[in-house]
Amino acid sequence: MDAKATIQNGKAILGIEFGSTRIKAVLIDEDNTPIAQGSHEWENQFVDGIWTYSIEAIWNGVQNCYADLRNNVKEQYDTEIERLAAIGVSAMMHGYMAFNDKQEILVPFRTWRNTNTGKAAAELSKLFVYNIPLRWSISHLYQCILDNEEHVKDIDFLTTLAGYVHWQLTGEKVLGIGDASGMLPIDPKTRSYNATMVEKFDKLTADRKYGWKLLDILPKVLLAGENAGTLTDEGAKMLDISGHLKEGVPVCPPEGDAGTGMVATNAVKQRTGNVSAGTSSFSMIVLEKELSKPYEMIDMVTTPDGSLVAMVHCNNCTSDLNAWVHIFKQYSELMGITVDMDELYGKLYYNALSGDADCGGLIAYNYFSGEPVTGLSEGRPLFVRSANDRFSLANFMRANLYASVGVLKIGNDILFNEEKVQVDRITGHGGLFKTKGVGQRILAAAINSPISVMETAGEGGAWGIALLASYLVNNTKQRNLADFLDMQVFTGSTGVEVKPIAEDVAGFNTYIESYKKGLAIERAAVKYKQ
Repeated sequence: MDAKATIQNGKAILGIEFGSTRIKAVLIDEDNTPIAQGSHEWENQFVDGIWTYSIEAIWNGVQNCYADLRNNVKEQYDTEIERLAAIGVSAMMHGYMAFNDKQEILVPFRTWRNTNTGKAAAELSKLFVYNIPLRWSISHLYQCILDNEEHVKDIDFLTTLAGYVHWQLTGEKVLGIGDASGMLPIDPKTRSYNATMVEKFDKLTADRKYGWKLLDILPKVLLAGENAGTLTDEGAKMLDISGHLKEGVPVCPPEGDAGTGMVATNAVKQRTGNVSAGTSSFSMIVLEKELSKPYEMIDMVTTPDGSLVAMVHCNNCTSDLNAWVHIFKQYSELMGITVDMDELYGKLYYNALSGDADCGGLIAYNYFSGEPVTGLSEGRPLFVRSANDRFSLANFMRANLYASVGVLKIGNDILFNEEKVQVDRITGHGGLFKTKGVGQRILAAAINSPISVMETAGEGGAWGIALLASYLVNNTKQRNLADFLDMQVFTGSTGVEVKPIAEDVAGFNTYIESYKKGLAIERAAVKYKQ
């Protein structure tokens, strides 16, 4: 069946992902190949000390994204999307969206980027004997309780961004297990919220006499492939304001961007992993067994089918690097030179590889926002050097490339050096890897491991959630998720691999030691630069 017939016969599958800077929609065929796409750019807002997106921005964004997809379909195939085989919704994990019994949001959406939950996260980590990150929903909830926020007593439903959009489209208060594991820890045996922790939390908050207990307000946990409801008539109109899209479409469990990244890189099996590197970065290593103890730098989450994953999440990655590249663009324009951004990135990145392996002593801190892994509640982008350091363009760019994955290295050093975690394959995806070979080489040096990049990795999380929607309706042979991806999607594709170079590894190790010592400079900048 060709793409046009696939769409006309209602066999196409839609994946939508809400990223931090872009909402993307991908339409795939029955062979899981992308056949159309749409997008909408958006930005978070810093309002009253909170990073947020408004409800209006969420719906305006997804409607514009879907409209862009419709236009793409019309241009390519001269047809309209009337019916779909399945839909999946994904979004930035964690955060806090609390609603009352009238479905009204009680406070503005608090995203993963907020780091104002330090006291709550620390107390819960001690109570649960488990690392509870700042950005997790339970940290936000308990911080609201500690701060005596008035709205807490009125909570009827607490969810993530993906869970919220799915709820509005289907009426179902559910969440995929990967995204749910960023709300509250998951018990790998029951594949639901950890019952002991739920009980401890309810006891901790009992004296507040709220009209709810924790399980009353959390979404139901679902595994990949389980029924998560269907698109309602109201939901169809909210998504497609043109009115063409029909109700009744099966919708897969909503997932977080970490889960869709694992799917898009075929990294849901034990002993596989992936690294996403864009506005933020995170690594996901699927474990064979639990770690020996909790680590503040490592989050324990799950794959979309419930396997335990060690996640190192960094709030900052390429934002400062991109800002420096744009400075060079401005310089070129000042000199009367028109530059192509892809070419500019390529020349600067490849030139960085000619620099010293230790960046000549130069250090960059890419902290646009706070960085929990290194203990920073706020961030100040910094570039640091001494008069004796080897200051060159190549070393400057290399230092900024190292900085983009520096925090990631600190967390992964624990997994590989202390916990002796074994990994057969790590796949990279995201903007850092767009310039062929450079991001791979830098990351390979950082974690001293071969890094693969697949041609399909650029399709990103929207494709990943579309694959989960495909798994819901096209898994006719009842395969587990890993086998479905191996046999029906990737069919043996492993991508292009870059192995670590010994000189790069040694240089990065030298750089990161200076980086860790220099964190005192970053802390001083946060303290004194308001």
